[in-house]
Amino acid sequence: MTAEEANRIGYETAMRWTKGKYAFFVATHTDKAHIHNHIYYNSTSLDCTRKFRDFIGSGRAVRRLSDRICLENDLSVITNPKLHSKGRFLHYGAWLGTERQPPYKEQLRLAINEALAKRPADFDAFLRLMEASGFTVKHERGGVISFLVPEQERATRLRATTLGDGYDPEDIKAVIAGERPIPEQPVSVPAPPRRVNLIVDIQERLRSGKGAAYARWAKVYNLKQMAAALQFMQEQNITEYDQLSAKAEDAVSRFHALTEQLRRTEADLSATSELMGAVVRYAKTRPVFDGYKAAKYSRKFLAEHEAELADYRAAKATMGELLGGEKLPKMAELKEKRRQLAARKKALYIEYRSAQEEMRQAVAVKANIDHLLGVTDSQRQKEQER
Repeated sequence: MTAEEANRIGYETAMRWTKGKYAFFVATHTDKAHIHNHIYYNSTSLDCTRKFRDFIGSGRAVRRLSDRICLENDLSVITNPKLHSKGRFLHYGAWLGTERQPPYKEQLRLAINEALAKRPADFDAFLRLMEASGFTVKHERGGVISFLVPEQERATRLRATTLGDGYDPEDIKAVIAGERPIPEQPVSVPAPPRRVNLIVDIQERLRSGKGAAYARWAKVYNLKQMAAALQFMQEQNITEYDQLSAKAEDAVSRFHALTEQLRRTEADLSATSELMGAVVRYAKTRPVFDGYKAAKYSRKFLAEHEAELADYRAAKATMGELLGGEKLPKMAELKEKRRQLAARKKALYIEYRSAQEEMRQAVAVKANIDHLLGVTDSQRQKEQER
């Protein structure tokens, strides 16, 4: 990766993010071991008619766009970045593997264990041993003790919630008094190497651009669609074709199930609203029918109140049809039922739209992968028959 290539990719990222409507500049830094970009853009549009408004999830949207552009340019991406709510993003040193320096907490735990192994006489002697090891001891308000690892910016507090079980000040004092053993250093077990799978196959095809399958793919889809499929599979942690098929089937099944739930909820809501309307019309026209009955079904009364009596009969017929022989609930109960159904419909619509988008994306990605791998319906049927 050269500085020119990094600047070009940064420019494309900024252009696609702002859609060319906001002024921006891309600063490519080469003073570090890793070449990187800083993008600055004006919050006011070029025509001064609108202002950029940040939105929830904008950071994730920028990351997805950056990852997609990197994939389109055959560059690596961070597959599982840690969110701020779950810890800081992995810095460049974390990518160095075994050659990187241990984390500050690990260095501090090792130093604490080494100091305790020397059997200090008391807690003050333990703190002096920590200072002799090159750590800065900071006494904060409330008796809180923190250690500053060399080259560390923020001090690390001596407590179990930060360093792990056995590293509270009381635990350290108990170790010094011989009441408990030295806390064990947690050992991080490296994950076993994963075998070559579908993700690697796609990456190889993106790099090589050769083969009949790639040629068939390229005639229908472009490079951006391939990058989008790869990005989707990485985000969903899909590494096998069977996983992708199951993901698509589950998405379709969930969408159809929600569609049926939504249909039934809308039908119940419509029936409840119709029943409430029939009850209101029945209550309004019942006195007219009582008068007609008291007049011994007089033709003159019928002629004068024909419309009201027709509404009464229609309301009564609707109630009988909707209730199906059941007892008529009270109006308050019908109102509460309608409120609950309306709230359920609203919640289902949110799930429905999410499931619809998930289904469209999963089915589209699977179709793209099928084209890429040259898998057809007839081939799948033959494989199932075998």
